Amino acid sequence: MRAGRALWTWVAACAAGAGLVLLAAGRDWVTVRYGTRAVPVSAAELAPALAPAAWAALAAVVAVLATRGVWRRVIGVVMALCGAGVIAAVVAGGGTDAGLAAAAGHTPMAAAAETARATGHLLWPVLAGAGGLVLLAGGAVAALWSGNWPGMSERYERRGAARGSEALARAGASGSGRAMWDAIDLGADPTADPATDSTDEPAAEPGRDRR
Repeated sequence: MRAGRALWTWVAACAAGAGLVLLAAGRDWVTVRYGTRAVPVSAAELAPALAPAAWAALAAVVAVLATRGVWRRVIGVVMALCGAGVIAAVVAGGGTDAGLAAAAGHTPMAAAAETARATGHLLWPVLAGAGGLVLLAGGAVAALWSGNWPGMSERYERRGAARGSEALARAGASGSGRAMWDAIDLGADPTADPATDSTDEPAAEPGRDRR
């Protein structure tokens, strides 16, 4: 139970971190003003890697739920790299100098104006950086401790195999071909012999007396 609670806590934290990054990635981070004109500069221009990294992290969360063993650790490393990429993008594109350079790229008058000044919206880079830290920490946790977490498919595989075996037994008793196919769909193995004893003791010959 504790392992399952830890897994879902991790899922919620990583999803929240990716959500913060996506929220910040859709906002304007800097506003450049020259004269009476204002030029907004979005996060897509200053840090274009934010949204792809957040979506990759969300895909990694789903992949951790669907995999086990060493693959979970590999995915955890990938998520940690996504978080590190987000932090690097925030550091590189979160300043006003980057906003001035971006505004000059599509508004040459802003670069030529001596009175051009940039105002940064600090909230969004901070949120993106916080989301990146959560993803970095979440990836490290998955890489180190995800081996103890339960898999989403384990319960359903056991349940499906048991239901399939029961359905296969009923199909054999009824002699219905349709019931046999339904049992196979539930996960039953038609090649398995449920009547075989695990000790595999040889049966006594009909003509030989037991002593």
